[in-house]
Amino acid sequence: MTTSNDARLRLDSLAVHAGREDLQSLGVHATPIDLSSTYPLSGVEAGGEAYERMATGGDIGDGSAVYQRLWNPTVARFEQAFAALEGAEAAVAFASGMATVTAVLTAARQRRGNHVVALRPLYGGTDHLLATGLLGTETTFVDAVEQVERALRPDTGLVIAETPGNPTLELVDLTALVAAAGDAPVLVDNTFATPVLQRPLAHGAALSLHSATKYIGGHGDVLGGVVACSAEWAQALRPVRAITGAIAHPFSAYLMHRGLQTLPLRVRAQQSGAQRVAQALLQMAGVRAVRFPGLEGCDPGGLVGEGRQMAGPGSMISIDVGTAAGAAAITEGVRLFTHAVSLGSVDSLIQHPASLTHRPVAPEARPHAGVVRLSIGLEDPADLIADLEQALAGSRG
Repeated sequence: MTTSNDARLRLDSLAVHAGREDLQSLGVHATPIDLSSTYPLSGVEAGGEAYERMATGGDIGDGSAVYQRLWNPTVARFEQAFAALEGAEAAVAFASGMATVTAVLTAARQRRGNHVVALRPLYGGTDHLLATGLLGTETTFVDAVEQVERALRPDTGLVIAETPGNPTLELVDLTALVAAAGDAPVLVDNTFATPVLQRPLAHGAALSLHSATKYIGGHGDVLGGVVACSAEWAQALRPVRAITGAIAHPFSAYLMHRGLQTLPLRVRAQQSGAQRVAQALLQMAGVRAVRFPGLEGCDPGGLVGEGRQMAGPGSMISIDVGTAAGAAAITEGVRLFTHAVSLGSVDSLIQHPASLTHRPVAPEARPHAGVVRLSIGLEDPADLIADLEQALAGSRG
């Protein structure tokens, strides 16, 4: 939960200081990592009360942490810091982004019902999980905000959207989406934007979810997920996390918390580089279309800009090179970009979604075979542009 001091700090200061409030009393400067799997109990009754409190979604209070699957101080510090950045009452951290999605869907079923309205495009793993009904949910997929209200049912437990969308970078007007959802809670996958550029809860969403593996960690060396929400939602999510064993590992939480301290700097620098790369791609032979929220025509709703829904366009770019063969040629022809899944790292990545992350998605919702997704890192944009030019030239040769 944010403190009164947090509330007075601007984002860049929060990123550095949030979640570190107890370090002075501990007599340390760097965030400590508590790897304990179990914790001493002061007595039988007190131990039982502590277990009951945390197993049912409560916080540690003044008792023992009991067991790492229930609570861990390193994880809790990251959660406190992340909630502050999202402007949320609470945050709950998980072992991966998909573990986070799974927990939210499970809690939503318990709270309201097993029907989900999902606005495409979505990350392929989320889309596949919903389409299979693996968790007992029944999903109505829609393609536009205008279709959401008609898709609602009395047992709709959740409305899910992702903006910018993966991998096409389509934008969703969150204020309009929340209005269309009525009293159904809205979950927004905020992975691409991060809280630096977008705060879904400020637009009425109930939950803001992140694959923290991406920009939050930022260095391609941690797996994790986190969702910012109300205290009430957090209390519903923690028992699911505890019983399924999906809590983030303390070292992962430490890395994610450390990543927050440079998050604003990295996001803005990568965004600046992406703007230059996107502009250059418009002039490159072999590129049929470029989607980047910072380009003219890619933000018809006027959602991106100072004081708007998104403070900036981010650093993800989607290009269409026409064919699967062309996509393979460019992804395999780059030298500076790493051909790999994931995104948001300090180094630039390139990926063909149709054959990887979106392979399990239904054919009608799968991205075009010629679409290639770029995640722009912290390299000099001129070097990235030169790399793409030589790869495109090679694909035509």
